[in-house]
Amino acid sequence: MAGLTPSRIGLLGGTFDPPHIAHLALAEEAQTQLHLDRVLWLITPDPPHKRGMPITPFPIRMEMLQEALRGYQQFEISTLEAELPAPQYTVETVRLLKEKFPGVDFYYLMGEDSLRDLALWHQPAKLIALLAGVGVLKRPEVTVDWKTLESSIPGIREKVFFFEAPLLQIASHDIRQRVRAGRPYRYMVSDGVAQVIERYHLYAPSQP
Repeated sequence: MAGLTPSRIGLLGGTFDPPHIAHLALAEEAQTQLHLDRVLWLITPDPPHKRGMPITPFPIRMEMLQEALRGYQQFEISTLEAELPAPQYTVETVRLLKEKFPGVDFYYLMGEDSLRDLALWHQPAKLIALLAGVGVLKRPEVTVDWKTLESSIPGIREKVFFFEAPLLQIASHDIRQRVRAGRPYRYMVSDGVAQVIERYHLYAPSQP
């Protein structure tokens, strides 16, 4: 990440347990439609909203993400959050990125369901103030109450940029359940990610 020089960078945060093809679709469509130079994947070691829940160890999740992004030159993994004390909040991560790379405009990428619930995030108004914009994947089943959201996060609507991507109904928790139940899942992840899952026997009945 030391050579981060382009001016428009997308940020995609998550636990990535495991990373799947819907993550890739979101990132690639966002990069194209929002004219981003690169997408930085922020893998979270200790997500605040999952404290106390079983999570695959960070090094193994990192290995899965590296496999998922293999061959995508426009994608890069950031381990910045691994250097921060737990729990890691997005607002603090973005603040540090802004300090390290003052000439870069950062666009945080999320689904429309996350935008709907953004007021529940840690210091959301401060987060939006730090960002050049928020790239939001449109979801037809989600309705955003803009009046309520604006009352909590003034100016949020001006910073939202919608984009579209194939509506892949894939979620990491569903993949974990499928592996646990012995159901098909290989079409949901890259071959490299599937190999890591099998190598470490992830998501077996005794696993998360």
